[in-house]
Amino acid sequence: MASGPSKRTYLSLLEASDSFPYNVTPAEAYYQLFLPNDDQPHGYLLPETVQKMPWTPHFHISHDQPRSVTVLDSSGGQDTPGAVNAAFQELVDTCIEQDLFHIIDGKHSEPFAIVSANIPVHVERFAAALFGITCRGAYITAYTRSADDGSLKLWIPRRAAHLYTGAGLLDGTVAGGIKAGASPLETVVREADEEASLPEALVRARVRPAGAVTYVGVTGLDFPGEKGLVVPLVNYVHDLELPSDVVPEPNDDEVERFYCMTVGEVQDALLNGEFKADSAVVLVDFFIRHGIITADNEEDFVEINMRLHRRLPFRLP
Repeated sequence: MASGPSKRTYLSLLEASDSFPYNVTPAEAYYQLFLPNDDQPHGYLLPETVQKMPWTPHFHISHDQPRSVTVLDSSGGQDTPGAVNAAFQELVDTCIEQDLFHIIDGKHSEPFAIVSANIPVHVERFAAALFGITCRGAYITAYTRSADDGSLKLWIPRRAAHLYTGAGLLDGTVAGGIKAGASPLETVVREADEEASLPEALVRARVRPAGAVTYVGVTGLDFPGEKGLVVPLVNYVHDLELPSDVVPEPNDDEVERFYCMTVGEVQDALLNGEFKADSAVVLVDFFIRHGIITADNEEDFVEINMRLHRRLPFRLP
């Protein structure tokens, strides 16, 4: 694997993903997103996003501090979820038609639930970061054990060169965004087949839920779309020990190939910056859970653990 310009630390890998400042007062810097009959915010929007967005009469924009964007209930309480979903869809449709935002990439995408809401509402996945809502993903880290000494070897894919984010970088074994109405388990079962040709029965029998990592990112200079977007994230993590005769194989156009890498090789690649940022976070968490990164060999151990489980700014289900 090619080395990056300089060695990183595990803490710096987390800081690259958990990049939203801890000392910012969000109500002063952003517009807060509100839903009908709910006094809790559900997202942070950049002022430039608010200025550029082709708002419809189904939204109320307040430019007075604290600034806000509120979705209105055009149903008069008869079907609030339907009214909110229709308002978001009309807005995203217009953004696509007018090609207003790079992050949407001129394409429709699956619905992402606004998980902080008390009602079942959603917005298209590609547009979610524009509204700063909490996004959810699910990961599998698949590994096998050496017959000689029982040491771990991890199955690591390389992302295809055409992907919007992380093109050509190393990744978690299986990963995907959680669609509205889907569960983390159903997501990884589906993605394991689509990305790694792993049979559903095998995955369901062997996959083990292993918690979640939470952090708040801000899209930076290396992001191809709009910069400065706030992205709170929950990534549900799963472990999958595979028999030695099971080899993941690409089953769609998102994965170029899989490598079977030793722990040391994965650590070197992480610290050389060869992994997609959110996958690096998941692997650091995996190494802690499996006793590879410990308080005895990592001086930033406590800080790393705190950064893996940040308190998010919005309600969680």
